[in-house]
Amino acid sequence: MLRYAFKEWAIVCEALARGEQTLIFRKGGISEVGGEFRPDHSRFWLFPTYLHQKSDGLKPAVADRLPRIEREKPPSEQLVLTHFVEVAQPYFSLRLESLLELNSLHVWSEATVRQRFDYRQPGLFVLPARVYQVPEPVIVINKPEYEGCKTWVDLEHDWPIN
Repeated sequence: MLRYAFKEWAIVCEALARGEQTLIFRKGGISEVGGEFRPDHSRFWLFPTYLHQKSDGLKPAVADRLPRIEREKPPSEQLVLTHFVEVAQPYFSLRLESLLELNSLHVWSEATVRQRFDYRQPGLFVLPARVYQVPEPVIVINKPEYEGCKTWVDLEHDWPIN
């Protein structure tokens, strides 16, 4: 059973589900407490988002799939949860060079990694992700309080993962 969800671009959620991405970079959103991300949960649902997805923020081969991802977007009043993540050891990196060496483990463009690293002050959280698919999708009613530029969403109910 899982209660918390992690908001991420839908295209990145797909890459995680397909095994094309094995880690998540995170800085923090406008609506985060203090504007900074905290790795508060080690197990969470992937909550696909469609706001702010940009093809130029992705590697070209992945960016080509963005129109399909947008067409397959579920109705706005519902969330479709199909995958959850376990993170063993999140860490914060202050070395851009180290993050750029992780290029084969994510789908972001180099420019996006650099931009996120430099946003406000240098550094990014790295969350090595082990991704699992649930046998049946979980459909959750989307609520206004889930909206906004924040990472964590309390789904207000524990949802089954098996």
